[in-house]
Amino acid sequence: MHDAVLMDLIVQYDKLEYQVFLEKKEGNGEIIEKITLFGCEDIYSLSLLCSCNGLLCFINYPFVPDSNRELVYLIDFDIRICNPATREVYLLPKGSPSEKKISIGVAFGPKPWEYKVFRFFHPKYDSDDIKCEVYSSITGSWRGIGDVQYCPIGILYCPLGSNHVYVNGKIYWFLPEEGDIITPGSILSVDIEENFKVISLPDEVTAHAFLVDLEGFLSLVAVYDDDQVVDVWILHDSNESNWEKKCSDYVPFSCVDSINFVAARKTEIFFITSDQYLIYNLDDGTWTELDFADDFESNLPVVLPYTESLLPCNGILGSEGERNN
Repeated sequence: MHDAVLMDLIVQYDKLEYQVFLEKKEGNGEIIEKITLFGCEDIYSLSLLCSCNGLLCFINYPFVPDSNRELVYLIDFDIRICNPATREVYLLPKGSPSEKKISIGVAFGPKPWEYKVFRFFHPKYDSDDIKCEVYSSITGSWRGIGDVQYCPIGILYCPLGSNHVYVNGKIYWFLPEEGDIITPGSILSVDIEENFKVISLPDEVTAHAFLVDLEGFLSLVAVYDDDQVVDVWILHDSNESNWEKKCSDYVPFSCVDSINFVAARKTEIFFITSDQYLIYNLDDGTWTELDFADDFESNLPVVLPYTESLLPCNGILGSEGERNN
């Protein structure tokens, strides 16, 4: 293992072919390595969802022949686990058909190389029902766990990256506010044993709210349109909805609609807008702008903390790993 570094996902476009590569950046923004992901050629609309134990999860909306690249975009997507250090990419098998948009989350554990993918979907025979199925890296297959009461805010209503965060054995998603499918109203959590729970938000938020892992605690970063203020809240006990406001400060950008992504590492919060890369330091309350101007010419990147490892993408160590190869 190595110290965590920020990773920037860039999707390059060249005529009708897409090439995917990653840039590993140090905290000062210096690019220390550029990695090409083989097996991701001709992939459209790729999004980075999460990073844990050196493994990354990507989704993309697959093409359907003669569909003009439109039919499946609003419903389902492919899920890939990749390891940039080994250049391995693993495509998960398809889940159950869904009549409406789906939402997923990835939990890692209990062993570092094992993971589960939770997938919320609407069955075609009754699109009003919400069901959940779980992909286990141990079995290599999906398993239905039945009806669920809540469905998280979908990928389509979130920024370019993730709509969930994984913190200390639990996945957290926003649940939509009643009557508003894009504004968070509460938080849904699930642990590796598949126990669900709803957590109240500390305050009313706007659509410009993000869940992050801040020093091992679930945290809420909320930017408010009218006041151009950012509030940072920390949940110290995941079993209770008792939040602590860590800080409140003015944001150095004028249009909150331009916020594309927010991530955290240690005591720093990384904001990506349509024009800027900004780091907010919680210790001293300062903002630092990083000069990545060239990356904005044709790309909208996502940044997540990353630690290198040699773990397999299929979640199986040793000879058993040949099962999915």
